[in-house]
Amino acid sequence: MSLLPLQFYVQKQSSSVLSHAIASMAQKFDSCDRRILTFPAVRPCESISPATLLGSLIPLSRNICNFQSKHFATQRRNSREIIRQVSILLMFFEEIRDCNSVLSHSVILCLSELHLSFQRILFLLEDCVRDGARIWMLTKCEFLASQFRMIIRALATALDVLPLSLIDVDFEIKELVELVLKQSRKAEFEPDPDDKLASKRLLAILNQFEKGIEPDLNGVKRVLDYLKIKSWSECNMEIKFLEEEIAFSESSNCNEREVPFLSSLVGFMSYSRGVIFEALDDQNSANRIDARCSMETHFSCLNPEDFRCPISLELMLDPVTVSTGQTYDRSSIQKWLEAGNKLCPKTGERLTSTELVPNSSLRKVIKKFYANNGISLGKSGRQSRDISQTAVPGSPAAAEAMKFLSRFLSSRLAFGTNQQKNKAAYEIRLLAKSNIFNRSCLIKAGSVPPLLKLLCSTDASIQENAIAALLKLSKYASGKKLIMARGGLPSVLAVLERGLSLEARQSAAATIFYLSSVKEYRKVIGETPEAIPALVELIKEGTTCGKKNAVVAIFGLLLLPENHQKVLEAGTVPLLVERLASSENTEQLINDTLAVLAMLAENVEGALAILHTTALHLITAILQTSSSQTAKEYCASTLLSLCINGGVEVVAVLAKDSSLMPRLFSLLTDGTAHASKKARSLIKIMHTFHETSSLRWMSSAAPRAQCIQER
Repeated sequence: MSLLPLQFYVQKQSSSVLSHAIASMAQKFDSCDRRILTFPAVRPCESISPATLLGSLIPLSRNICNFQSKHFATQRRNSREIIRQVSILLMFFEEIRDCNSVLSHSVILCLSELHLSFQRILFLLEDCVRDGARIWMLTKCEFLASQFRMIIRALATALDVLPLSLIDVDFEIKELVELVLKQSRKAEFEPDPDDKLASKRLLAILNQFEKGIEPDLNGVKRVLDYLKIKSWSECNMEIKFLEEEIAFSESSNCNEREVPFLSSLVGFMSYSRGVIFEALDDQNSANRIDARCSMETHFSCLNPEDFRCPISLELMLDPVTVSTGQTYDRSSIQKWLEAGNKLCPKTGERLTSTELVPNSSLRKVIKKFYANNGISLGKSGRQSRDISQTAVPGSPAAAEAMKFLSRFLSSRLAFGTNQQKNKAAYEIRLLAKSNIFNRSCLIKAGSVPPLLKLLCSTDASIQENAIAALLKLSKYASGKKLIMARGGLPSVLAVLERGLSLEARQSAAATIFYLSSVKEYRKVIGETPEAIPALVELIKEGTTCGKKNAVVAIFGLLLLPENHQKVLEAGTVPLLVERLASSENTEQLINDTLAVLAMLAENVEGALAILHTTALHLITAILQTSSSQTAKEYCASTLLSLCINGGVEVVAVLAKDSSLMPRLFSLLTDGTAHASKKARSLIKIMHTFHETSSLRWMSSAAPRAQCIQER
């Protein structure tokens, strides 16, 4: 959003105060925060000074005129005409400023109306040239033309009542203004015939997809050529924009009726990206696509309790952070503030500001977690449908487009050149990442067997894209089954051990994690001699993402008790404790490492292995200092298991730590239900130890039996 209207909030202030006010509000009115096709223009206040008004109107007009050099994929004629009219009026405004003439109240009112119209023109032009929105703007050609028409009518009305005779400017300038008035009255601003034709072609292609007919590629190219979408990256940008629009519509319950049509456009653009464009012109995309790979295998270890608002205790939909650093759901904290509360609900600290900062990173994590678990944002966090039923396309046209594309890519994997195979693997990697329906189509089209063959490629890029694609497909039940049925486990493990890049190895580890979610596969993987040692080796050598993927893969294998001893024999515990003490850890890696230690501590051999390290001190320290509910829960669980399986010596060490008991009591009230239960058991053990002698405590089976029951 343009910052120029902000000047009108400030009256009769010095220029320094005015500048400060505008700068302070800039963060709240950034253009990227404005929803596309919304026009939040601000009307100047009535007491605005002529100098301030012109000082804003002239730069605003220049900004509009600068769009002459921009490329308009659609609305070319309407945009060109309105920019031309604004450029004439710009000369008029500059002449008024240079003459320093006194302006009457009626003139100021007219100029204010023009300012309001110019704001809307600027918003409209910004949308018409917005990156990634070309195909969406094409489908909105009728609406956009109507917006141009409404704005020009408002502009004509303002000029019609403008008392030119009261303004001291040259006669030639007045004539130009009168010319603009006449033209604005007559201007039709209808949809461009070329836009309508291109839109008609696009709708015909979508209709073909819906009927299960694969469109002629020349017709697809004509639409892309008209919009000047000439590369893979430009096509990909369109898809990202459309997916963001879908996400917004679904999460806000706004314009939900448009979601099927938006999905159809995604299907069209995905088909175009995969079939029309042979070359990947953005070679760095792969790294950016999996930039959030640290989330790939984390969600099964995440506790949904972490996503609850501390005020409402409901799952958060729109998390925002307050000045104390705490995060709440927007609606809950707004009600809190509106009730006159000035303290942070969780910490009790006084809020230095009532500004609510969107926690976009957390919202993305929540959205991904909900999507993986069949929970719909915008539906009060309730389970909207069974996970097995989430493989539903956004529209019939999107479904058929995906089926055609899946068959095309699978054919390329099997019969294409190395370059074509690499590109096809990369496309599958992208498509399988976005939704379950895509994974289903790609698996049914036969993409898994040729992807498995590509794992032995000597080309690092091909191997990396193939294993990353298999990782995404392994999230789907039939994908796991097909990988194992086709004998793919040895190939995946070979990449895990000897992959040509660390990125390929970390994707292989994540694939092992998803395969281990099936009980019988855990046994097969655990019985493969090289599997667990290879994961342990990746914890030593991998990137942060690779280490985390290896840790959660081990976690998955530990769900089968027979694998516990194999994990211990591989030297996993000392390595995990070493990682836990590292200063390079992320919160996710710490939580996942604690999850593995908590599981190992549940049997005597695992507890003893942990006690032979410095883990006891580390775990108590994390329990006392961590802000993560998940971490504290795993710490409490591990300490309880160590007390039960390690004996009185462990209890004696913990009993000497005077700071431990207060933390356990805080878990009783602030922790999750599971953490509270573990803390309660630990507190009973500590009380028993203090009340009885060590010898009696060792010989008494009752407290231990009680602890075991409570586990």
